[in-house]
Amino acid sequence: QVQLVESGGGLVQPGGSLRLSCAASKKINIINTMGWFRQAPGKQRELVATITRFGAINTAQIVRGRFTISRDNAKNTVYLQMNGLNPEDTVVYFCNALLDGGNYWGQGTQVTVSS
Repeated sequence: QVQLVESGGGLVQPGGSLRLSCAASKKINIINTMGWFRQAPGKQRELVATITRFGAINTAQIVRGRFTISRDNAKNTVYLQMNGLNPEDTVVYFCNALLDGGNYWGQGTQVTVSS
């Protein structure tokens, strides 16, 4: 089992940047895959980006070139650097950890892009 705590969301102007953080309660270098998903009201949760324990990265095409996932094993934290934000990025972002024993989610952090 693992607990995930997201932070870094907030209000930003169009074209701005934010960095989301996801702190895990256990060593992330033994977690198969960690990632970021997002969900708008009334819509399905969608993939943003994932990173495996071996460092392989998958980024959704809709954010490719603007968003970058990374991790700091020493801090047991995964990050999502978001640049070039636009109003369509206004949703709740969730951290995810996929372990052999299950699939775990954080509580979510709201990102609002507005002038």
